[in-house]
Order: sequence, then structure tokens, then C-alpha cells
Amino acid sequence: MFEAITVSQYNTYIKQIFDAEELLHNIKIVGEVSGLSSARNSVYFSLKDEGGMISCVSFYPSLFLNIKEGEKVTVTGSPNYYAKGGRLSFNVSRIEKNGKGDLYQQFLMMKDKLESEGLFDPTHKKPMPSAIKTIGVITSKEGAVIHDIQNVAFRRDPSINIALYPVKVQGNGAEDEIAKAIEKLSNFDEIDVIVVARGGGSLEDLAAYNTEKVARATYNCQKYIMSAVGHETDFTIIDFVSDLRAPTPSAAAELLTKEKTSQIKALMGLKSSFALLVNRFIDNNISKLEKIENAFENKIDSFFTNKNYELGLLENSLAKLDPTAVLKRGYAKIEQGGKVVDKAENVVLKSSLEIKFYDGSVIAEAKEVKK
Repeated sequence: MFEAITVSQYNTYIKQIFDAEELLHNIKIVGEVSGLSSARNSVYFSLKDEGGMISCVSFYPSLFLNIKEGEKVTVTGSPNYYAKGGRLSFNVSRIEKNGKGDLYQQFLMMKDKLESEGLFDPTHKKPMPSAIKTIGVITSKEGAVIHDIQNVAFRRDPSINIALYPVKVQGNGAEDEIAKAIEKLSNFDEIDVIVVARGGGSLEDLAAYNTEKVARATYNCQKYIMSAVGHETDFTIIDFVSDLRAPTPSAAAELLTKEKTSQIKALMGLKSSFALLVNRFIDNNISKLEKIENAFENKIDSFFTNKNYELGLLENSLAKLDPTAVLKRGYAKIEQGGKVVDKAENVVLKSSLEIKFYDGSVIAEAKEVKK
């Protein structure tokens, strides 16, 4: 029975095998570039075909100036087993273009097909709602994307609602989950707009968003739908079908919210400006207002003076017509049989007369009429 060896011994043994195998040195490998990225003076990517994938690294970044994601290339280099970390990578010393990779060709074919059917037609795109209360977000429940959207949205508008519909964002079944989520939220009355989002990745990582199923679900969506897939340099089929493409998930949150804090500050500024204008108007017109007030008071005083004078004249006229006033001057009113006697010849002799004074009346008898 063999004696157990340490991890370091195992890794060192594996490295020695690779280093000693001359057939693996400076070999050429054909594949499709995926997940291309750079850090300092190193370039990292995967080389893949329909049956497998290897991790590659190159310390010659100038070789990759014209290399793009999805291109088919031939690389020259040697395998390197990193003993300390137990990782195998292919160190690339040379790279040549072979044309576009199969996955990229599929992307272009699907794009051309859907464009010819009118799925990218600008006239089909819906306008963004003016009032947005709830944003439906279709993305993974894990990772930074949903947190980035929430942080930006809540900072700009604390009253906004974020409704997460969790889905797989890559791998088997991802396209089915994404398409189903779009269809569900499209018929949900409480949702105002929809954002389909995920972080950046290789063409293979973003494959679900380049499928016909997701594209048609997006096209048939009844609500305003925004795509926010990958980084600013990443483009997918859903970007062309959606009503608007946001360069990043954070940008989507910013586009769909209004900054309430700045709005409140603006309103307060308008309020202060309005108050200043009102005060300035009052100060400038106070003398005019005083003149108007004095003129109004004079008009009122003149009106009542004239009316009082007219009333006095009317009272004097009425006083002259008052029978009691006439009686007070020594005159009397004579009635006989309930009728006023205004002439001597109308007096019936030997019949009683009622002589009315202002303070009472006297009953007398007519004995003789003198003319």
C-alpha cells in the first residue's frame, strides 16, 4: 500500500508531468474567445468549442488589441499547471484570427431573422410612463444586480416600490424562466414598468438573452420594458426588442426614477422666489394702495353725507305734511257723522260735532251757521 502524499507533493508531481511533456509545448489550439478581460499586463479568457473549454492567460496584451468576444482564433502556447493553487491554464504567446465563432454567428443570424420580422421596429416601442410607482425587476435574487437597482432607486425616490421576480440568468432553463417572468409581469396590474437585468459576462453567459423565446416575450409584453443586461459594451437581442436599453442595471434604476430630493429643493426655491416677488410688489405699490384706500374712504364719506342731506330734506317735507303738526299750530279738525266738515255750509244744525285737537277731541252741538 502506497504511503499518503501531501497536496503540495501531488501538485508538484502534476506540474512536472506537464513541464516534461514536449508534445504539449508550443502547440496550436483552435477555439472561440469567451469571457475576454484584462488586468494590469495580463489578458484572461476562455477558449471553447462545442465539446469543451480551457482557461487561457497571456502576458502579451498587445496581441489582443483587435480580438473581440466570440471570435474564432488559433492560439499558440503551452499548458501551465499552477502548483500552489492547483489550477491548469494555457499560456498564450501568439494568437491569430480565424473569423467569427459559432456562437457569435448564431447571434448574428438570430438578430437578422428577428429584425426582418419587425421585432426591432421603432414604431412598436412604447413610451415611458410619466408616473412610475412600482418597478418589476427580472433578475437573480442573488448577486449585486438587484442590490444596485434598489440602492439607486431608493436613494433617488424613497417612495418607489421594487418587485423582484427571481430567475436563472444563465445556464439550462434560463431562457424559459426569463420569458415566463416577462409574460407574468406583463399581466400584473400593480407593475408599472419592467426591467430585465443581469451583470456582465461572456457571449455564452448572456446566451439566454439572445434567444428567440425571450425576444418574442419581450415584443409581446404589454407594459413598458427596459433591458439592462451586461456592461455598457455588451449587446444582446433583448436590447434591440425592448422599449429602451439601459447600459447597466444601475442606469436603468436612474432612468426610471425621479430624484425627489432635488424636486423638493426646487419647489422650496420657487416658493422663496415667489415670496420675495410678492413682498417687492407690495413694497413698490404700498403708496398706490394708500392713495386708493384714501380715495375710497372719501367716496364713501361723500356718499353718506349726500344721502344724509337728502334724508333731512325728505324728513322736513314729511313733517310739513303731518296732520298732527298742523293741529299743534292751533288748528282743529271737525267731523260730523264720521265725515270731515271742510265748509260751514256742510254743518248740520242741532247735531253733534267732534272737534279734534292734537292732544284730544271735544264734542259740541251746532246751533247756528254764520257766513
